[in-house]
Amino acid sequence: MTKITAIIPTLNEEERIQNSLKSAEFADEVIVIDSYSTDRTVDIVKQSDAILLQRKFDDFSSQKNFAIDKASNDWIVWIDADEVLTTELQEEIRKAIRNAGDIVGFYIYRIFFFKGKRMRYTGMQNDKLIRVFNRKYCRYKGKIHEKIHTEGKLGFLKHKILHYSYIGFDRYIVKLHQHATLKAEELYEQGILITPFHIVIKPIARFVKHYIVKLGFLDGFYGFIISFALSYGVLVRYIKLWSLRRNF
Repeated sequence: MTKITAIIPTLNEEERIQNSLKSAEFADEVIVIDSYSTDRTVDIVKQSDAILLQRKFDDFSSQKNFAIDKASNDWIVWIDADEVLTTELQEEIRKAIRNAGDIVGFYIYRIFFFKGKRMRYTGMQNDKLIRVFNRKYCRYKGKIHEKIHTEGKLGFLKHKILHYSYIGFDRYIVKLHQHATLKAEELYEQGILITPFHIVIKPIARFVKHYIVKLGFLDGFYGFIISFALSYGVLVRYIKLWSLRRNF
């Protein structure tokens, strides 16, 4: 039988890591790649059967590829610390891998929760990622919004991941700034120049995309908050890029 390694990245996830670890128990091996958490995350992981690895965070792709290289098995299931795999999805993953044939990876849709409420619109209705893959043919690339580059066919799984992204406004803003910083560094390396279009138009366009085009208004006040936060993230990204270019 084909064996599976589940990998979970962590940084100060004491509030959520237990649920994520539990939903990974179906795998033959569980690895936690921790970015030197300062809360109880490491203690919680040590109380489980998971293998704990620690590495200083530099960017998302490097962190993920490091953990993937440490896995004992070729088939990888990637689970973020704010995600939970249902028992139905766990069984579907096992069957999919067993009958993969020439498929090297599988997309999984996610159900997004914000403060415990399911978001059905705001762009979250199309949220899917490759979360099950054969590492022989797949590799992460990109500092942020990293994507798996694959060599082979991809499939889709029916059951969805439960994604509990929001646990507090302060943590949400910290995460947003972290992503904006990495994206700014990526754009800086690409030689992207700043114009008023980036500072004014792009943030507005992002808000309109999620709140109007992606029907965020149907998610009520939380739809507005998410759309605004995504817009703000774009603004911060280009302010940070401007700062990098001027050594500010």
